[in-house]
Amino acid sequence: MPTKKCPFSDFPDPFAAAREAEGIQEIDDQGDPVKMVLGHRNVRKSAHDWKTFQSGARPGRIVVPSEVNIRDIRQIPFETDPPEHTAYRALVEAWFRRPLEEAYEAALTELINSELDRALNAGAMEVVHDFALPLQSRALTLLLNCPRQEAEHWIGWGTHVFRSDDDPLDSGKANQLYDYLDAEIARAGKDPENGTDLYAHLLRAEYNGRKLTIEEIKGVMILTFAGGRDTVINAVTNTLAYFAGNPEDLARLKENPDLTTRAVEELVRYFSPLTHMGRVATKDAEVSGCPVAANTRISLAWAAANRDPGVFENPNEVVIERKANPHLGFGFGIHKCLGAPHARQVLKVLINALARRVNKIEVTNYEDNTEQWGEFERKVGFHRLQIQIT
Repeated sequence: MPTKKCPFSDFPDPFAAAREAEGIQEIDDQGDPVKMVLGHRNVRKSAHDWKTFQSGARPGRIVVPSEVNIRDIRQIPFETDPPEHTAYRALVEAWFRRPLEEAYEAALTELINSELDRALNAGAMEVVHDFALPLQSRALTLLLNCPRQEAEHWIGWGTHVFRSDDDPLDSGKANQLYDYLDAEIARAGKDPENGTDLYAHLLRAEYNGRKLTIEEIKGVMILTFAGGRDTVINAVTNTLAYFAGNPEDLARLKENPDLTTRAVEELVRYFSPLTHMGRVATKDAEVSGCPVAANTRISLAWAAANRDPGVFENPNEVVIERKANPHLGFGFGIHKCLGAPHARQVLKVLINALARRVNKIEVTNYEDNTEQWGEFERKVGFHRLQIQIT
């Protein structure tokens, strides 16, 4: 059953008209224009064609908004293409699939229930900074396999490692992360053979017959810290907002927990925590009938593709039992999100805990977080979400 509309849990699709008419829309990004690809078919096709639309461009250029002015370290394997990407990804693939293990899920369940205990004892709370940010940071300690107290450093960084409230590209925050990583890599480097965290794993790893450089290790770690931060925070916050506005769906999941996996995929599709990701053309090409010149940028608009009515029935509704769900919320192709197993487990465990333990979530105040992309204004989450929870 499609959900009813609720002001705070409704995320409109700003791309509908342009997706239907042109299928592509140009926006300006700090003087480096980007053609947004909007339709599901063309987004998948472009993501698959890494030879024409590369990720291995200048570090920071495929991100939208571009980060070329605040970093020159390549995020690995995200900002590489085959054969380098294949070799780099092989070094970390198994590590990032650990969330599928039974022991990992058990530890995550304990952690999330602890966070929910705190919320239920308080009764009222602000979700973004007092629940979602701590939960994301503490869950990340499981992914890195490091002490939970390390999360207290990360919580202090706020919801984004490269952005602050008054600066969309904050070099000071970026340097704070780089300094932290330098210190952690140096710590792990004192005894890498016996270390059990991701830093030690990377120090032991070999790429094409040699050890990874410090810059390559930092590239992996920057991606780990930045890639799943605001996206997971948004996903957790938006999930609470959704169930506040649609308590009948939470009740259905309590009665039928087997629907949780489908619900996770559907909420990721609907909220699309990451609007889009860029690529750089290696040659003159064409997308959706529009010419794309060599060395210019396109973006793969996951959020627009996830509302394509040619692929999804009732695309602007949350249908928690949706069966066919080829959403692109975690990307597509060789660069599909490494952190997807972790993000899925966070949402799965959280939804199960909410369904089992929560009777009512009431939103008492909120402030939307919207992104402006040319003529498109897209709600991605909340700057502030005040709730009462029982």
